[in-house]
Amino acid sequence: MKLDSVIRSPLVTEKGTMASEKANQVVFRVRPQASKDLVREAVEKLFKVTVLKVRTAKFMGKERRRGQVRGSKPDWKKAYVTLKEGDRIEFFEGV
Repeated sequence: MKLDSVIRSPLVTEKGTMASEKANQVVFRVRPQASKDLVREAVEKLFKVTVLKVRTAKFMGKERRRGQVRGSKPDWKKAYVTLKEGDRIEFFEGV
């Protein structure tokens, strides 16, 4: 798996913002097949920071219905990445 395809997007939520302020963590939505080591390598390469710890959580896709047609959302994975003191990743710099 290529390192630039491991991270899908940053998750900017209220909980993620609190983790960023308190524990110098960043939250990403990652591929479900990605391991912690792969997430660590991808973040260090893409953002030029030092990663101390990676925690991951898997989520099952929810079942959805539109009329009589049933379907489901895909499974997804979230990664909490703890950065070294002094390192930061800014997603919205000018705001």
